[in-house]
Amino acid sequence: MSSSLRHQAREAALQALYFWDVGGAAPDEALDGVFAEHLPDAPETVRGFAETLVRGTVLAHQDIDALIDKQANHWRLERLAVIDKLILRMAVWELQHQPDTPPAVIVNEALELARTFSADESVKFVNGVLDGIRRSLIA
Repeated sequence: MSSSLRHQAREAALQALYFWDVGGAAPDEALDGVFAEHLPDAPETVRGFAETLVRGTVLAHQDIDALIDKQANHWRLERLAVIDKLILRMAVWELQHQPDTPPAVIVNEALELARTFSADESVKFVNGVLDGIRRSLIA
């Protein structure tokens, strides 16, 4: 799958995770809504990758939150902006479970999502937290 399609899938996954976290939607319901509303003609590969990201992130979010909490110096998880927390969760899950994707690509994609969906200062924060987690996963 091309990098632009993977990026599209990550954006869709982030939106679905938002509906899950904030709106209380079931993951499949959130995905269906995002694709029906924003990407009705998306290729099956985009939807499949988005589903993988959402399901994996939702299932592992408590373990991932512990990693984020450990790396987010002076920031409690509940104080993070929802979008930043979701970007971090999804990227950490991908770092842990998508070994065919280079870690630098995963981090860069997370930074692009932060640039698109969050505040300017979030990019530095997301980068710092993900870099620490990436290093801890390698060690």
